[in-house]
Amino acid sequence: MKNLLFSYMFLLVAFTASAQHQKTDYNKITLVIHGGAGTITRANMTPEKEKAYHEALNLALQTGYEILKKGGSSLDAVEATVRVMEDSPLFNAGKGAVFTNDGTNELDAAIMDGKTLNAGAIAGVTTIKNPITGARAVMEQSEHVMMIGKGAEKFAQEKGMEIVDPAYFRTETRYQQLQRIKDKEKTELDHSGNGTGSTENIFIEGNKFGTVGAVALDAFGNLAAATSTGGMTNKRYGRVGDVPVLGAGTYADNNTCAVSATGHGEFIIRSVVAHDIAALMAYKKYTVKKAAEEVVLKKLVERSGEAGVIALDRNGNFAMPFNSAGMYRGYIKNGKSEVAIYKD
Repeated sequence: MKNLLFSYMFLLVAFTASAQHQKTDYNKITLVIHGGAGTITRANMTPEKEKAYHEALNLALQTGYEILKKGGSSLDAVEATVRVMEDSPLFNAGKGAVFTNDGTNELDAAIMDGKTLNAGAIAGVTTIKNPITGARAVMEQSEHVMMIGKGAEKFAQEKGMEIVDPAYFRTETRYQQLQRIKDKEKTELDHSGNGTGSTENIFIEGNKFGTVGAVALDAFGNLAAATSTGGMTNKRYGRVGDVPVLGAGTYADNNTCAVSATGHGEFIIRSVVAHDIAALMAYKKYTVKKAAEEVVLKKLVERSGEAGVIALDRNGNFAMPFNSAGMYRGYIKNGKSEVAIYKD
């Protein structure tokens, strides 16, 4: 009888602890996204272009927020949100990925769980339709953190993910962009214009660093971050940017914040941007806004690194600083959503 009583009390304590741990707060659920930063100005925009980007950003926000409203996890929300942007040719991720010097599309992605610090990343893949889903599979269905190239593709196929012909990622606009850059024989970042201020299509708006990302806080108080990119136009020799490098372009920790970065990847890697923001919060007790602005508007500027971030803390506070002319960005919280493009 004593053993039964002890077992009952143990189960009651465990259940109570579990219930407390699973306490929900739907007032805090928040989703923040970005679609790239750079020289994005009104002078290079048309009403049609602006409308297209606003619609795409709003669709991504609503997709992820619906998951959060129904009690879904922050991981599910950021993955679904990023998939929407990967499927849109407007962004340099998935379908809209830029071309390498060899005329291929090589994709990188990463996702991180702020509750457990588990993470997954893939780099240099050419056949995984939604790289962010591949990154999550690495996190949840393997013992590894990062997989690259053919190995990552084989893994994704074995796990039943949608595999496509590399031609799926090709868009004529991106291909012509590569040709212009190769003619100049220099490496440029995504969305480089032709120097004439042309608005011939919805993709050309000056220098733009092409990455998409999302950070979310769910009703259970858990943070997550996800980032996906096609990298740098005309990149060569297996170049990998900041996105799949945890702590650089992607990071999440319930104790501090979730971060997704966009910009010149080499500078983001060297500055360990995402983790630096979290570290300032952990060690200096900075707010998420102060930490993000310290890194993006001060440290990166001093190092001539052009970038932007979205950062979100466990209380639903967020920041979206960038040191370029514009950044595709948006948030949704308490049913209120807003998207923006320009600095002003």
